[in-house]
Amino acid sequence: MTFPITPRNIVAALVVAGLLLLPLYSQLTGNIFILTLFTRIVIFALAASSLNLIMGYGGMMSFGHAAYLGIGGYAVGILAFEGIGSGFIQWPVALAVSALFALVIGALSLRTRGVYFIMITLAFAQMAYYIVSGMSRYGGDDGLTIYKRSNFGGLINLSNRVQFYYLCLGCLFGGLYLIWRIINSRFGLVVQGVRSNEQRMQAIGFHANRYRLVCFVIAGTICGLSGALLANNTDFVSPAVMYWTRSGDLMVMVILGGMGSLFGPVIGAIVYLVLEELLSQFTEYWAMIMGPLLLLIVLFARGGIMGLLGRLRLG
Repeated sequence: MTFPITPRNIVAALVVAGLLLLPLYSQLTGNIFILTLFTRIVIFALAASSLNLIMGYGGMMSFGHAAYLGIGGYAVGILAFEGIGSGFIQWPVALAVSALFALVIGALSLRTRGVYFIMITLAFAQMAYYIVSGMSRYGGDDGLTIYKRSNFGGLINLSNRVQFYYLCLGCLFGGLYLIWRIINSRFGLVVQGVRSNEQRMQAIGFHANRYRLVCFVIAGTICGLSGALLANNTDFVSPAVMYWTRSGDLMVMVILGGMGSLFGPVIGAIVYLVLEELLSQFTEYWAMIMGPLLLLIVLFARGGIMGLLGRLRLG
């Protein structure tokens, strides 16, 4: 397979190279913070990519996607609290519970369309938020501290910054590859066809809701993996990660980078979180600066950053 030399592909290749070489730069310069920052960025890029699968390719505008971040994180945290520290148990449980929750939400919310779908996904996410806020055994509103990261029997040490970063990066690249395979498969083409014209797809014999539901569950499961990574990264999980504003952050990352483009959410996550970090160093009211900047990008870069790059021509 060959990829044409376009501005979009060049930027994507440079970003991939930069992410792969980042630990080397961190060690050479002694800048540990940049490795910590980009570990967080990579985790949220995976979560944003999972949202892009249903929002960009499937046309499902979910406003409760951050719920899976919290579910995956709490699955790891609760099992660790109860003395089960094996990642071979924690992570499959995180994926399974996220998939089950996505199945329930999808089965109910996909009966609706438009603003009703948005509101139902938001309602379920807020319900999950209030449930974990009320679990006093596991910290309630104050959150749950994870005193020991997931143990994989010596195969990988998650307490090692570099090893954990490459694990997160491997999960991101694996997630992107899975999404790429999905959207280029017969299944993915049907999902994209349903987004474009559901009535026509129904008329030629495809059960639209079944395809959308499977896509919805896959996206929730991938985001649950992001939650497991995030819990290990912060050694802490709280209800705040499930709040609707975090879902809004994920949507902004997708739209900013380029909805419906494979690498767009990664670019969006990098730009959004780096801007957040830089602006927060100057003022606590960084959101007042970030908002207009994002608005200008969305207004004048149709299709996000990747859409803007797609309109550029070399030579």
